[in-house]
Amino acid sequence: MKYFILFAAFTISFSSMAQSVFDDYKYIVVPKRFASFKKENQYQTSTLVKHLLTENGFTAVYEDALPEDLLINRCMGLYVKLNDNSSMFSTKASVSFEDCSSKEIYITEEGKSKEKEYKLSFSEAIRKAMKSLEVVNYTYKEPVNEPIKVSYKNDVKKIGNTAQESTSKVQKTQVVQQEATKEVQSYKSVAPVKSNFKKAVKNIVPLEFNSEEVLYAQEITNGYQLVDSTPKVRLKVYKTSVKDVYLATSGIIYGKEGKWYYEYYTNDVLTTKELNIKF
Repeated sequence: MKYFILFAAFTISFSSMAQSVFDDYKYIVVPKRFASFKKENQYQTSTLVKHLLTENGFTAVYEDALPEDLLINRCMGLYVKLNDNSSMFSTKASVSFEDCSSKEIYITEEGKSKEKEYKLSFSEAIRKAMKSLEVVNYTYKEPVNEPIKVSYKNDVKKIGNTAQESTSKVQKTQVVQQEATKEVQSYKSVAPVKSNFKKAVKNIVPLEFNSEEVLYAQEITNGYQLVDSTPKVRLKVYKTSVKDVYLATSGIIYGKEGKWYYEYYTNDVLTTKELNIKF
């Protein structure tokens, strides 16, 4: 009886912990190809994981078919990884979930199978691993934005006082100071003198990009905006009459042999940088 109570308490605690972890995320993103495999949906692992997530009440989507709000804010989703710990005699797998900063926030128990055929063994191992989610009563919690409170206290002044202050300012601002007596004849202009200060011309400096940083292309009128993972719009590019060539604010972006490059001039020197763009 004592062991049953301890097991029940552990199960309830585990369920509550998992539920609180998942409730902050609207989507679960499933890759078409897990890192352990060479082909997309090998042994039907991707379709199986997505199906089991949907059965457990989650909104599961493939990585190449993200909803618009998730494209704008990648942190609304969790990202699935399949951990293949198989040995020669058995298939072992667990499923982990990472947030937008690649931090692991949850991992299932390890599922095992001794089936010899890979498709059957991975199916059995994954199904056993995903049973960890059956105790999760998932409900997505929309973030609550607190209303902005604006106070106009002491912002309104009496019209009479305002008029008096304006008159006083006019009286204090004299364009000419003069003194005319028998003894003294003087005249001094205090009108503003035109300044010869010249505003410095600011050079347009192209945005700095890291070649390993992933930029996501979101379609806009006549082009795309390139968004990073925060998400933040880093650059807007516009279509030209030449295929895979786009105009940017301070240069061009073009595609060549499956890669993308950003070219611009800095102090009359041509600079070329490779970009990692996902269209």
